[in-house]
Amino acid sequence: MANCITRHIPNFITCCNLFCGCIASVMAFQAKYETAITFIILGAVFDFFDGMLARLFKVSGPLGKELDSLADDITFGFAPSAIVFSLFKEVHYPAFLMPMEAYLPYCAFLIAVFSAYRLGKFNIDPRQSTSFIGLPTPANALFWGSLVVGGHDFLVSESFNAIYLIGLVLLMSYLLIAEIPMFSLKFKNLRFKENIVRYIFLLIAAVLLLIFRLGACPIIILVYIFTSLILIPIQHFKHTAHE
Repeated sequence: MANCITRHIPNFITCCNLFCGCIASVMAFQAKYETAITFIILGAVFDFFDGMLARLFKVSGPLGKELDSLADDITFGFAPSAIVFSLFKEVHYPAFLMPMEAYLPYCAFLIAVFSAYRLGKFNIDPRQSTSFIGLPTPANALFWGSLVVGGHDFLVSESFNAIYLIGLVLLMSYLLIAEIPMFSLKFKNLRFKENIVRYIFLLIAAVLLLIFRLGACPIIILVYIFTSLILIPIQHFKHTAHE
């Protein structure tokens, strides 16, 4: 009886992630951005624990893997797309883009499309067992949610417009599937030398959170990207040279 229950716990947690993603999407379409990001963050918590519990109970299987990807695309793909879709309806449009104002918001769903593609790649890519290739979908979702909540007044002002938003959507969508090595925050051990990139990043993230609170999240994601771009190749070069 106990084994029967524990076998289903990880998938139940994954379904909680999916449920959070659905609520976040509804809230996003209603432009309730703070509630939307709250449920995205809650979904991220469930996403962290489902894998951990699957390993703890030794019940990993193909169903859990597929269900996890489906849940992730809703919570970290579709929900941020819905946030950006609503933002497109609020941003300033230059005069030459006014005829396209009714159609450009649908560009937001490129985030969901590229997120699904990125998750599909992750499932079949053996290189991503200990690190990532491309920006992880939870990081992308947190970037958009926190950016819109923390910078909403600026984003809907005349200092920002739909052109910049389109460019940002295209850039972040590309980063999801780019062949760029990015480090994972999973620790195999606590030795500083083997985890120096993680420790540096966590220190910077902690300082930024203390200073800017939720507004720090977009900056932290950018720091994560640039840390991966700069330090991962250096670390790989040193490892290769040592061999």
